[in-house]
Amino acid sequence: MAQEAYITGIGMSEVGVRLARSPLGLTVDAVREAIADAGLRLDQIDGVATYPGKMQTFLGFSPIGADELIEALGLKTRWHVGAAEMTAQLGAIAEAANAVKAGLARHVLCFRTVYEAAALSRPDEFPPLERREGVTGNSQWVSPFGAFSAANWTAQFAMRHMKRYGLTREQLAQVALNDHANAALNPRALVKKPLTMDDYMSARMISTPFCLYDCDRFTDASTVVIVSAGDALGEVKTTPVRIAASAGSVERYSWDQAEWASAYPTGRDLWKTTDYRPKDVDTVQLYDGFAFQPITWLEGLGFCEVGEGGAFLEGGARIARDGDLPMNTGGGQLGWGRLHGFGFAYEAVVQLRGQGGARQIAGDPKVAVATSGGGPMAAALLLTRD
Repeated sequence: MAQEAYITGIGMSEVGVRLARSPLGLTVDAVREAIADAGLRLDQIDGVATYPGKMQTFLGFSPIGADELIEALGLKTRWHVGAAEMTAQLGAIAEAANAVKAGLARHVLCFRTVYEAAALSRPDEFPPLERREGVTGNSQWVSPFGAFSAANWTAQFAMRHMKRYGLTREQLAQVALNDHANAALNPRALVKKPLTMDDYMSARMISTPFCLYDCDRFTDASTVVIVSAGDALGEVKTTPVRIAASAGSVERYSWDQAEWASAYPTGRDLWKTTDYRPKDVDTVQLYDGFAFQPITWLEGLGFCEVGEGGAFLEGGARIARDGDLPMNTGGGQLGWGRLHGFGFAYEAVVQLRGQGGARQIAGDPKVAVATSGGGPMAAALLLTRD
């Protein structure tokens, strides 16, 4: 039997805005919780994976790299990776799964730390990007045209959906309403109360058709997921969750303006190496940096046809905790906070273990999908409790 990969531990630091705790301190907090959750010791961790690694030019976005954490914890690792040159945030977990399957490590600590809110409030410690005469990299394809924020180009995809398929703002609102309702039941989430349709429709616009509630918020937090080899499960104490499949893709702005977000090819590819199908999924945790992105994932993964995402969301009943396809049960990034992708893997494990408390979905969930990205890059995981 081929080696399998499992998520055996999850941990999360305090989630807040403008926290005084350092980004390394938040990361260590999350590591300690994940280690305790798995029942492991630090000296059993022999791999580390993160996305996108430490970014000196944008420390708030990614202040901690794999090397720094290895040094701080005194880890004796055999394998580690940390860079933006992978599919998307959850690509780090997929890489860890590949590593343990290949025998390169037994227990890999995967983490994503964000510190954007605190960084903005402390520019002396976390200097912003300097004004430059020119731009390079991916920015050269968007910044000269005024698309400085992901809100700008994601909004263009959303507007096309409205013009071509009839998506309405009331349908789009269901993502934010659902996220806020679920976050209100999550003690670790930033949002503490549900959102009404009136609140949503009266909010100020950010980039049409997105209003304030369609956009995630800068957050300070760290999330950790431990990936273990199948033959190392005897060393852990928690219910393991198998990584049954993964997929990812990247679109290149330099070639042409992408017609479809990366969620579409990634969603199709997720089912190519597994016998599971969309009908088998009990819950989905879909990336929602902007409220439109879960629509691309619902369509890309095959839960509805292309163009039918708005109708799927109509009224919000299907995606509610007691609906046919409970979505973003922890509150997503619109409600929980901008954990930048890793929160979706964390919440999927919580639900499959039955540890969701007031937000736990009914029945005995065994299959979940967690995704990250969905604009120019995307990654998805199919998780199962065998």
